[in-house]
Amino acid sequence: GLCGGSASGKTTVATRIIEALDVPWVVLLSMDSFYKVLDEGQQALAARSDYNFDHPDAFDFELLVSVLRKLKKGKSVKVPVYDFTTHSRRREWKTVYGANVIVFEGILAFANKELLKLLDMKVFVDTDSDIRLVRRLQRDIMERGRDIVGVIKQYNKFVKPAFEQYIEPTVQVADIVVPRGGENSVALDLIVQHVHSQL
Repeated sequence: GLCGGSASGKTTVATRIIEALDVPWVVLLSMDSFYKVLDEGQQALAARSDYNFDHPDAFDFELLVSVLRKLKKGKSVKVPVYDFTTHSRRREWKTVYGANVIVFEGILAFANKELLKLLDMKVFVDTDSDIRLVRRLQRDIMERGRDIVGVIKQYNKFVKPAFEQYIEPTVQVADIVVPRGGENSVALDLIVQHVHSQL
């Protein structure tokens, strides 16, 4: 399980770990796939950058826990596909197959007790808040079609307070804290060595 603030480099760390592991049957599961379906009112709020996507209530933890349980048993599962530009789940879900290694990443990866029990190794990606904000601005404007005013408004109103309330305190349950994210090759090597030893 990889946890950390928005744009901390969780996906980069996950990708580097998977590349370095160099084993068949590795699955990357993103918490982003498990955003709840929004009703019309919530959709309108989301369009105005007024919906809190960083609160635990924004995620379907029940579905997430059931998917992870099945994957850990080696079963194949259907996973929702989330569209960030429309703030909605796509019609088609993707099939994910059980694997030797499951890398699960998300901002609130450590925020649910049932979920925590399923994680054999907990890694917290710790990146300076200024760097996270700059990365988020770049990503949301270039990849998700947002404007700078909306991104900053959302960051100040929801992202930063949620990080301080729900994400940062969970560093205490982490087995490993990775400062500087994907640039920290020593920490990544240690994680990869540990996973190999478990395999």
